[in-house]
Amino acid sequence: MTDKHGEAYREEARELLSDLEQAVLELEQDPAGEELVSRIFRAMHTIKGSGAMFGFDAIAGFTHHVETAFDLVRQGKLAVTPELINLTLRARDHIATLLEEAFGGDAAAECAGRSILDAFRDLGETGTSPGAASNTPTRTDATEETFRIRFRPPRDLFLTGANPILLLRELGELGESTVHAHIDELPEFEELDCEQCYVWWDIVLTTRRGQDAIRDVFIFVEADSAVKIERIAPDENGETTPRRLGDILADRGDAPMEAIEQALAARPRIGEILVESKVVEEGKVRSALKEQQHLEARKQQSATASSIRVPAERLDSLVNVVGELVTVQARLSQFAASSDDPEAAFVAEELERVTSRLRDHTMSIRMLPIGATFGRLQRLVRDLSRDLGKDIDFVTEGGETELDKTVIEQLNDPLVHLIRNSLDHGIEPAEARLAAGKPSKGVIRLAAIHSGAHVLIRIEDDGAGLDVDAIRARAVERGLIDADAELSESEIYTLIMKPGFSTARQVTEVSGRGVGMDVVRRNIEALRGSLDISSRNGSGTTIILKLPLTLAIIDGLLVTIASNYFVLPLANTLECFEIPRRQIREGSGGRFAAVRGEMVPYIDLRAHMKIEEDEPELSQVMVAETQYGKFGFVVDRVIGDHQTVIKRLDGLCKNLETFSGATILGDGTVALILDLDKLAKACIDLEHSGRQRAA
Repeated sequence: MTDKHGEAYREEARELLSDLEQAVLELEQDPAGEELVSRIFRAMHTIKGSGAMFGFDAIAGFTHHVETAFDLVRQGKLAVTPELINLTLRARDHIATLLEEAFGGDAAAECAGRSILDAFRDLGETGTSPGAASNTPTRTDATEETFRIRFRPPRDLFLTGANPILLLRELGELGESTVHAHIDELPEFEELDCEQCYVWWDIVLTTRRGQDAIRDVFIFVEADSAVKIERIAPDENGETTPRRLGDILADRGDAPMEAIEQALAARPRIGEILVESKVVEEGKVRSALKEQQHLEARKQQSATASSIRVPAERLDSLVNVVGELVTVQARLSQFAASSDDPEAAFVAEELERVTSRLRDHTMSIRMLPIGATFGRLQRLVRDLSRDLGKDIDFVTEGGETELDKTVIEQLNDPLVHLIRNSLDHGIEPAEARLAAGKPSKGVIRLAAIHSGAHVLIRIEDDGAGLDVDAIRARAVERGLIDADAELSESEIYTLIMKPGFSTARQVTEVSGRGVGMDVVRRNIEALRGSLDISSRNGSGTTIILKLPLTLAIIDGLLVTIASNYFVLPLANTLECFEIPRRQIREGSGGRFAAVRGEMVPYIDLRAHMKIEEDEPELSQVMVAETQYGKFGFVVDRVIGDHQTVIKRLDGLCKNLETFSGATILGDGTVALILDLDKLAKACIDLEHSGRQRAA
């Protein structure tokens, strides 16, 4: 086994373990879910089969016993109980441990695995109850069915580590089978390549296990192989009777019906006629004869996967190349606009159209549903609520909402901190909830929804809420604010995100060290997102995370201040109007402009950035939506839309909070990307400190 194959197995196994965990948690809520049981069994079966192929024998051996337990569940011989759910989750975690330890061998891990398997064995001996058959799907009295299976593996099957003989033996364990090997494609001995698979098979199988069990056998090789599974329909009496050879060949698609009818009209044996007329190979006729002897009839096409797995590094490289192409396209457009060559303008427009489509397609490839992250949090809530002795209903919405994979990867830690806080600090014990007139079971809701170029993630609980007085007292005690400081509720809530801040007087295993919310704030800001907290004492807390859809390329609005270029995120921009420069210079105190009947504050970016070059007579005010409401941003000139490839600020520039990055224009000039939320916050803080000095 090569490292390449081993890493491919690990990657797929991690995905299967994630799906397995989600299915087990859903099964806990719906013990009678037949599809959930089959889903768990298939995941276990694939992990086992693939592990055996690629040398992960410890994983294959351990998973085999867990799979056996769920086979009993499928047959109705073992009930779905809390003990089974807990054991399965422990088994899932143990498989994950073995996966990271490569080929196992750790004594502690082996001991833990034996403990889990012993518990499964005990559960299998005592877990059957009279009600088991009513709670779980059963196949002990299932109808016997006959299937025809055509398995045509790819030529390079052996190079993947797969062994078709093992698959055929596993099929034979499902019932009575007849196997025919097609060897017509075998080359002469001198041309034979031992690493190539030239053989394919037709199998007729009679089983009580159903079609899903057959698919489970081929689940790992189905994506690269042609696997056709057809159930042979019974006649009007409910029996599957032998059929004519011609009908079987026609059903299989091995011979056209017209040729069969012509052969029947000649009356000799149809198989001999078809072979002599070279309509069909002799091996296919023999295979059809075996099926005729076994039985047969109705066709069900097996769906094959049409997706490929691509390393994340290649995708990131593709995004970088597309970013460079966007920059080149901007340069060409700028050149075409400055020249009067219509041919250059046509080429620039065509390239802009193609680049835009390529950019959109590339970015869509990076988009992943956030549901997988939500699923991992379900396990956290389940385990932690049991440790804390709290009954929690965890509700998720919008799992299909898509985000850039980079954003999703960095979002896990903040969500874990927020959910843990809701569980530990937010949701009260059952006795306290009942005393407050609430249901004993607490509720935590996690929802995601698209909002323009952003995604809003809402974490809401119906717990005790934030105690404003306690937060304020703790902040005064820590010296974060003065005792007589006047703060709004939202300003007090932001104090909990200060480093080391915590109202907990006792440190627990879950929280109390004052690092959680500080980590959340820093991680969200690193994603160019924002965080908003609202709460009602006694009714619960709501936290809303606002995150950009992508961190790579955005639509921006290119503006200038003197000889400096800046980019405003277009998704935030609402409208633009002109204002005389003289009016800005003569303005005193807070600057406001009437925009559609609403007074909107504006920020003079020239003054804010201390740019002292010549001023224009008229300035442009871009009105944009920020975390703190509508704000206007005064610039000298608005150039227009600009596809912005975001470059990170490093070195001396990385601590410039009012800029979220930079981009390179078509002529090589660098333009800074403005962080409008940080600019608005800086303006509010400056205004607030000015009022305090005046007082």
